[in-house]
Amino acid sequence: MTSAAARNPVDWPTAIQATLHCLTGCAIGEVLGMVIGTGLGWSDGQTIVLAVVLAFLFGYALTMRPLLRSRLAFGVAVKLALAADTVSIAVMEIVDNLVMLYVPGAMDAGLANWVFWAALAFALGVAFVVALPVNRWLISRGRGHAVVHSHHE
Repeated sequence: MTSAAARNPVDWPTAIQATLHCLTGCAIGEVLGMVIGTGLGWSDGQTIVLAVVLAFLFGYALTMRPLLRSRLAFGVAVKLALAADTVSIAVMEIVDNLVMLYVPGAMDAGLANWVFWAALAFALGVAFVVALPVNRWLISRGRGHAVVHSHHE
């Protein structure tokens, strides 16, 4: 008996492309949330909540855009985006926010301090590395970004 991965092999470039797509939405939302929360002097918790919400919104929006352009119904596009991105965005958000919390001084550095920006870039890089094998595993089982690939062609 063959495994699901053997029947549906996924190469690393496909997983990298899917993870970069997810990282783009996460990074837009995460950076925007961190900038707004830090700029307004919000607590770490408030800033992280805003960053996570925006990361999910931008991540889903980037997935839905080509689906809606291909004239898919809005409800169908929402369901596909949720199926394609939820696990990947969740993994990225957990990892990058934990990194931001554990880098000494990152959350308190302020927008004009290089520590804030270096920590944020590092956190997103770590999130990419952690999410990559997760996305590869999901795609190999017909989940994650695999559910939207047929709509992009």
